Amino acid sequence: MVIVSGHLAVEPELREAYLRGCVAVVEQARRTPGCLDFAISADLIDARRINVYERWESQAAVNEFRGSGPSDEQQVTMLSAAVSEYDVADVRVLSGDDG
Repeated sequence: MVIVSGHLAVEPELREAYLRGCVAVVEQARRTPGCLDFAISADLIDARRINVYERWESQAAVNEFRGSGPSDEQQVTMLSAAVSEYDVADVRVLSGDDG
């Protein structure tokens, strides 16, 4: 399993538009074989921050989906990004509710 996690920073007045532009990406990711979870969301405390969380069955699934990355428009809007991939060796289930 691979987890992709981190955050992006955008100007506060551009954050909602940036997130609206991500809806199609989230929908596409969640339909992609090997995607277990995918979320891009506004941070509750920092108005510039957008949180990124992805969970994939394998590195191959991540690579297949990733393609060229953010669009040119999204790249221009981002002030910074700190996102990392983690290879997961073991999982402990804390709750069984998929909601």
